[in-house]
Amino acid sequence: MKVIEKFADEVISSGAYKPLDRVYVINKVRGLVGDHDEEENDQAAVKQLVDMAVKNKKIPDDVTSREVLNDQLYDLATPTPSKTNSIFWQKMEKSSEKATDWFYKLCVNNNYVKKEAIARNVVFSGTSSKGHGLEITINLSKPEKDPKAIAAAAHATGKKYPQCALCLENEGYLGGYGKNARSNLRIIRMNIAGRPWGFQYSPYAYFNEHCIFLDQKHIPMVINQQTLINLVEIEKTFPHYFVGSNADLPIVGGSMLAHEHYQGGRHTFPMMKAKIKKSVIFNEYPDVKAGIVDWPMSDLRLISDNSLDLIDLGSKIIKFWDQYSDVDRDIKAFDGETRHHTVTPIMHREGKSFVLDLVLRDNNTSKDYPLGIFHPHKQLWHIKKENIGLIEVMGRAILPGRLKSELEEVKKYWLDEDNDMADSHKEWADKIKSEQNITKDNVDQVMEQALVEVFEQVLQDAGVFKNNADGDKGWNKFISALIENVG
Repeated sequence: MKVIEKFADEVISSGAYKPLDRVYVINKVRGLVGDHDEEENDQAAVKQLVDMAVKNKKIPDDVTSREVLNDQLYDLATPTPSKTNSIFWQKMEKSSEKATDWFYKLCVNNNYVKKEAIARNVVFSGTSSKGHGLEITINLSKPEKDPKAIAAAAHATGKKYPQCALCLENEGYLGGYGKNARSNLRIIRMNIAGRPWGFQYSPYAYFNEHCIFLDQKHIPMVINQQTLINLVEIEKTFPHYFVGSNADLPIVGGSMLAHEHYQGGRHTFPMMKAKIKKSVIFNEYPDVKAGIVDWPMSDLRLISDNSLDLIDLGSKIIKFWDQYSDVDRDIKAFDGETRHHTVTPIMHREGKSFVLDLVLRDNNTSKDYPLGIFHPHKQLWHIKKENIGLIEVMGRAILPGRLKSELEEVKKYWLDEDNDMADSHKEWADKIKSEQNITKDNVDQVMEQALVEVFEQVLQDAGVFKNNADGDKGWNKFISALIENVG
């Protein structure tokens, strides 16, 4: 069969069009890739069609043009936004899991979720010497930036459309140099606490069914009582997913502070499995179980079936932390009018109970720590220099793609083979080499454990109350003041 005809049949079998539309679909495809058709081969039909479009001079042979056409073709096999929403909410009447299962499968089948690219990521887990289970990923899924796209972004002027990568206006957007291709994006419309929001999946997911909840308006992120109300509403709608927000300040926040959004999905992170190491009693909230979590970062957990009490107590803790300082531990709430404190709030369900983790964050800098006092310290930058956001707070490292090749050179160095190891890794590599007998049989295991230990230290650096005697004093001082304030 010819590849255009084959793809037309795939489009019709997806349900986006009827058999009567076959000639129309064929001509839509011809309009995108050219009239010259070829016999199908072992490649996926869309990949072959994109190659044909290059041969037929319909598009230039560059990363961006190929991506734009790829998504245009998959868009033909995707129901319209109105149809997608109609099917989703019909399925929601039966089961939220059935609805998300259907929507996720749609987004995989239409290549919005880039499963093939995601599969290239390096992923493993381990337990640190401190006893914390941690997950490590080396991110290889996102494609390298197209030089033409970089140049276009550098010369862009005026108001952007869409304003950012999270805006609702991305749905169906063609894209181009310096602009994300989103022809095959579909967003589920929903109300969260009386406001219009959207729900979509992440194209380059960091974990299973990685999704994004986004305010339909382009407004800045903020963490307050409304955040907790919203997280509860989402958990009531999708109890099989966790949901959380990046912090709303630079250094300790995510990369998209300009647009209010949350992340969620179907994954049990290490932090969610960590136990409470010290209970905290709030007498005014007998229905809320609370405590300090055994975790490298400073996490106060609240558990309750009573979502109203959980929201009320949680919002009081956020407000109190916003104003709290401890000069002995470099914890400072304000410089003049500049706020330095916030939380990373994360929620999931355990049966009927809502579980809220409030991870305390401080974004102060100093002469010794110009990128952040509570940020990975300089000796770790050869592995991890970027901000510690929501996903990493929960115990899943997202390490830069450069490490895949760099760490292969470190392993050669350990085995006394010819290597091109980066100087930045030498001190770390020498320390590990001096402590262990490294062989070809155990070198991979040694490397994985070494990365787990680095990530443990990354999270320890980001914690405001350290896991030591002084940190315990800091926690006790904070909790005493908090109880006195909130009851």
